[in-house]
Amino acid sequence: MPPAAPSPILRRRRLGVELRRLREAAGLTGDQVIERIGWASASKLSRLENGRSRPDPQDVGVLLDLYGADAALREELLGITGEAGDMRGWLKNFPVMTLQQRSWAELEAGCAEISEYNPVLVPGLLQTPGYAQVRIVSARRVGAGAGEPEPGDEPETEVQARLARQSLLTREPDAPRYTAVLEEAALSRRAGPPEVLHEQLLQLCDLALLPNVKLHVLLRDTQIGDWYLPPTAFSLYRFADPLDPETLAIEGGFTDVMSSDAIALNRYKVVFEWLCTAALNESDTLSWLIEATGRLTEAASPSTVAFGPATAPAQRRRAAGRLTDR
Repeated sequence: MPPAAPSPILRRRRLGVELRRLREAAGLTGDQVIERIGWASASKLSRLENGRSRPDPQDVGVLLDLYGADAALREELLGITGEAGDMRGWLKNFPVMTLQQRSWAELEAGCAEISEYNPVLVPGLLQTPGYAQVRIVSARRVGAGAGEPEPGDEPETEVQARLARQSLLTREPDAPRYTAVLEEAALSRRAGPPEVLHEQLLQLCDLALLPNVKLHVLLRDTQIGDWYLPPTAFSLYRFADPLDPETLAIEGGFTDVMSSDAIALNRYKVVFEWLCTAALNESDTLSWLIEATGRLTEAASPSTVAFGPATAPAQRRRAAGRLTDR
């Protein structure tokens, strides 16, 4: 099971925020700090404050002395420093993690609440192995020929890494509260073969029954707010430690952006509330998932799978003809 404690990466970010706050409260610039403590490079302080390097307890102690931190704060931050440097012990919990999956696992560890929206995919924490395999393989075809894959970056390893993250939802005794808004398109016949979608729907039915999981299906023709259209997938993370900064992750397919900016976070919180309000409630979502599973089970072939009103083949051909004439 992933650890309930925050990841070292999250602790580095927390430490960096505190060190920057203390420096600014002391009225010091980065250059002044470097000059007073005699470090050879200003980038060392920058990396610490931005959570990009493994902190050395002695270096942090020197900074705390310079900033005049009191005994209680000093003890707290040195404890965080120790957690931020313990990478090997933490990574033992994720033996199959790829670099990309690890970045998500590091955010999810220590979470008290996760909220996710994706316009075209089932979020990774909810995916079956089959659905995950289809997503990973199909995306990699875009970059085919762009270079050799990294060691351990095979699709099978990526799938196993995604599955390792999912144990978070059933972690005892402190599984996070998880809410996801699923677009109907994420479960349409465009998403994968019928047998893959059938398995995915069954898993969503099971997950919807977990006490800490709330699923909402957003039907394709439902209006959101004042005709609002969410431009991209995003996730919101709130951590068990209230002093750890809430985080927004914007998923762009091939580039992900993470931020703790309060203004951006609040805007996406509003959007997520709009999405939950527009989507089916939990009970209706479960009914929809069960009915969709039944329709898929009865389908004789992939071409007959449908999740909504279908246009007859002859009608499609006539419509295409008219468009071509125009």
